[in-house]
Amino acid sequence: MDQGEEVKTRDNPPVQILESGEIFFFYRPKVDREEAHSVDDVQRLYIVLRPESGERAIEEKQASDSGKEGAKGASKAVTGRARLARRGAKRVAAVAQARPVRREAKVAMVVRVFLMFSLCIHRKLSSTLPEKLEHFSHYKEFDTATRGHRRKPPARALGKGVYRILRHYKSKKMDTHLIYKLELRPEDKKDEPQESLNIEREGSFIIQIKNPEQETFKRFPGLQKSKRRAVFPAHLQGVFGQRGYAPADPPDLLNYEGCEFLLIAASDDIDEELGLDIQTEGESNRSCSDLIETFGEVAPTKPLLEGTWA
Repeated sequence: MDQGEEVKTRDNPPVQILESGEIFFFYRPKVDREEAHSVDDVQRLYIVLRPESGERAIEEKQASDSGKEGAKGASKAVTGRARLARRGAKRVAAVAQARPVRREAKVAMVVRVFLMFSLCIHRKLSSTLPEKLEHFSHYKEFDTATRGHRRKPPARALGKGVYRILRHYKSKKMDTHLIYKLELRPEDKKDEPQESLNIEREGSFIIQIKNPEQETFKRFPGLQKSKRRAVFPAHLQGVFGQRGYAPADPPDLLNYEGCEFLLIAASDDIDEELGLDIQTEGESNRSCSDLIETFGEVAPTKPLLEGTWA
């Protein structure tokens, strides 16, 4: 799994890496559409974050006799290696509109961790594939009372790259950022699906985790009282205090299904903003990764490899 390499572009950049890994973007066409031909045919956008192997293991729910206090009914943090997050709308917040000279144009988006899953050896998905993931990667057929039999198409691979979650220190303030850089996309090549869905070649977002126990802004209400919201163990819930949102520090907060996080567009130039760049293998590594290869067995990768709709 290629993680890219961080390169400092200025002396002592005010950042500290918390997590590194691979990032993937997928989209799903609307129901009963065999293919998407434009953004109007897209139902939903998905983001997969796959933390680097060898990093601190994804923690599990504390046992009652472990000697550490745990939240009653806490969601179980799966020891898998990937997080599938679902964006309610079909586009990513436009980082190209968030340059310093246009701060008033900042936009944000709420994303929810939909499923935690793991890959088994030999680049195959587990034989006990979670039902939610089957619905993501396979056709799903269902019946409705008003429209009869319907068919939901599988997701399409749209982008692949590397990411970092990091602390960014500015004056006396600290934010956490999710930064990414895509591979397999030459800078001089047009990629209509990525461009239409605001997937820039690189981007930086301020990432904040929503407190599931507090109501927050009406603009980003989240799940609030829904049973699908995350329930963190006490030591992670304590990160929030009385705040509605908290930095993604530690990133373990993202390991709980139902966790909602806010991505605020910061920049489409990581170097300019943070004094840090990520070197990737670029277009030369067209073998992709085991995750993309796995989904490629059941879902189209044409948008990723050819830059065209599917």
